[in-house]
Amino acid sequence: QVQLVESGGDLVQPGGSLRLSCAASGTFFSIEVMAWYRQAPGKERELVASIRRDGRTNYVESVKDRFTVSRDNTENTVYLQMNSLEPEDTAVYYCNGLIRRTYSTTVSYWGQGTQVTVSS
Repeated sequence: QVQLVESGGDLVQPGGSLRLSCAASGTFFSIEVMAWYRQAPGKERELVASIRRDGRTNYVESVKDRFTVSRDNTENTVYLQMNSLEPEDTAVYYCNGLIRRTYSTTVSYWGQGTQVTVSS
């Protein structure tokens, strides 16, 4: 079985910073893509940022120049550095991993979510 465990969510003032972490554990060949999603109350879950195994990244427009996604392939961990946080960033942040379980099979896994609240 594969597990993704997030950490780092907290209450922070506008303009502040947080760093989220997501560690994958279990048995698998590789992690093809790791991504961060978020879901605010009353809204649909949206993709925030993703990073492929080769390091290519993708961001939703609203977080470009403020958030940075990175990964440590040796530790099977993905990070989301969030700077200049705004109240609109308040949401539960979820880690997602597209994981290669066998040579020909990839499976999508989700973490349990971590709450980020931006408020004064």
